[in-house]
Amino acid sequence: MSTIDTETGRRPRREGGGRRAGSAVAGHAIPQLPRRKLKRLFPAMSIVSADEIEAIHHASLRVLSEIGMDFTLPEARDILRKAGATVDGERVRFDPAMIEGLIASAPAEFTFHARNPENDLQIGGSNIAFGTVASPPNSSDMDSGRRTGNQADYRNFLRLAQYFNCIGFMAGYPVEPIDIHASVRHLEALRDMVLLTDKPFHGYSLGTERIRDAIEIARIARGASHEQLEREPSLLTIINTNSPLKLDTPMLRGVIEMASRNQIVCVTPFTLAGAMAPVTVAGALVEQNAEALAGIAFTQLVRKGAPVIYGGFTSNVDMKSGAPAFGTPEYMKATIVGGQLARRYKIPFRTSNTCAANTVDAQAAYESVFSLWGLTMGGGNLIMHGAGWLEGGLVASFEKFVLDCDLIQMVSEFLQPIETTEDALGVEAIREVGPGGHFFGAQHTLARYANAFYSPIISDWRNNQQWLAAGKPEAWQKANTVWKQALADYQEPPIDPAVRDELNSFVDRRKAEGGVPTDF
Repeated sequence: MSTIDTETGRRPRREGGGRRAGSAVAGHAIPQLPRRKLKRLFPAMSIVSADEIEAIHHASLRVLSEIGMDFTLPEARDILRKAGATVDGERVRFDPAMIEGLIASAPAEFTFHARNPENDLQIGGSNIAFGTVASPPNSSDMDSGRRTGNQADYRNFLRLAQYFNCIGFMAGYPVEPIDIHASVRHLEALRDMVLLTDKPFHGYSLGTERIRDAIEIARIARGASHEQLEREPSLLTIINTNSPLKLDTPMLRGVIEMASRNQIVCVTPFTLAGAMAPVTVAGALVEQNAEALAGIAFTQLVRKGAPVIYGGFTSNVDMKSGAPAFGTPEYMKATIVGGQLARRYKIPFRTSNTCAANTVDAQAAYESVFSLWGLTMGGGNLIMHGAGWLEGGLVASFEKFVLDCDLIQMVSEFLQPIETTEDALGVEAIREVGPGGHFFGAQHTLARYANAFYSPIISDWRNNQQWLAAGKPEAWQKANTVWKQALADYQEPPIDPAVRDELNSFVDRRKAEGGVPTDF
C-alpha cells in the first residue's frame, strides 16, 4: 500500500481542504454530502417504560450503596471520603442521594471545540456527531492484508477522517501506531492528529503525564490561553471502567486531570452480558448504569459542572466461544435503553457503530446497519467507532472505513427534513404528467435532477447490464478504489506557522525528556 508523505509529497492546497468531493474514481467524483451539523428532528425512541427505567435506576443505586465500586487511586478515595462516601480499603459505597445530587450538576449540552471553529461540535440534546474507529492494534486493506498497526497507516486513516465530511471528530488513534515507542507514542500521534486534521480530537487517559501532554497539545493547537481552554472544552477522553465495578488508577488520574481543567470526560463501562456483566440485558444495563453514575459523580466532585458524557457499551458474547458480539438485537436494545437512561439524567449519550465481522462482507454491513439504526433512533450524541471498525475492534479496515462513511451519509440524509413547500408537494407536476404518464421528463423532475436523491459512495444501484459492463465490481472492490482516491485527493488543512512551531517545540522537548514512563 502506498503512503503519501506530507513532508515530501505535499501539493498546493486547494480552497476548502478536505471538504470538496474527490477527483475521478473510475471516471467519477467521490460523491460526498457537505459537512453538516446533524440533528435528530424526531423524539428519540423508547423501548421500555418510564417505570422500567426507574427500576433500572434504583437497582443501580442499590448496587452502589450495598455492593459498592472499587477505586484504586488513593487520591480519588480521599476526594470521595471527604464528600461523604463510605470507603473501606479500595471499595467505595455511595448513598443514593449523594449520587443523584452530584449528577444533577452535569451539563446537558456543551461545545466541543476544534482548532478550526467551523468544525466545533455541539454535544448533547438532539445533536449527533460521528467519529473514527479508535484503538485497534491492527490495520488491514484488501491489497496487503492484516498487519500490526503502524504510523504510516495511522496517518492515512487521519487523512481519510479529514477528507470525508461525515466524520466529525477523531475518536482516538484510528489504529495504534505500535512502531512508535510507547513512551513517546502519544506525542507523535497527537502531533500528527493536529497537523493532518483540523477536527476535534481525543487523548488517552493512560496516566497523569500522557493526559497532561494531550491537554497542552490541544491548547497549543487552538492557539488558546490556559484560561480560554478552561472556558472552551477542546479535548475528549474516554474513561473505561474495569467492569465489573472497578475504576483503575490510570483512568482515575485521567478524570482528575481532565475534569479539573474543564475538558470532556466520557465515562464508558464495557459491560458484555455473560462475561463482565449479568447474562440478562436488564442486568447488564443495571451494571452499566451503576458504573457510569459512579464515574460521572466523581467528575462532578473534581469540578462541579465539568462536561461529562454518559457512555454505553453493553452487548453480549457468543456463549459458545466467549467472543464479543456486536450489531446484535441485544446490542440494539442496550443502546436504545442506554439513551433513555442518559436522557433521564439530562446528560449527553455516547454509543458506537460496531460489528463482529472478520472481513468486509454482508455481516460487516448488516451488523453496522443495525448498530447505526439503534444509535440514531435511540438518541446517541457522540458516536465512537463510526468508521473503520472490524473484527470486534481488533482491526481498522480501510475498506470498512469507506463502507461506514457511505452508511453514515445515508443516516445524514435520513435526518434531513422533508420539504413540504407548495412546489415540493408536486401538484402541478402531477397535473403535467396526468394519468398513465411518467415523471422522468417532467419539468419538476428536470429542475431537481442533479440533487434529487442521495448519491451513494459505493452502493451499486445500476441495472444488471450496467453492472456487467462495469466489470461486476463488488462493494469491497469499490471501497478499495475509493479510499485510495480519497488519499490522492487529500489536502492537509492549513495551520498558523506559529502554532506549528510551538507544537513541534513542545513535542520535541517532551521527547528529549524521555516522554512518559511505560509502567503506570
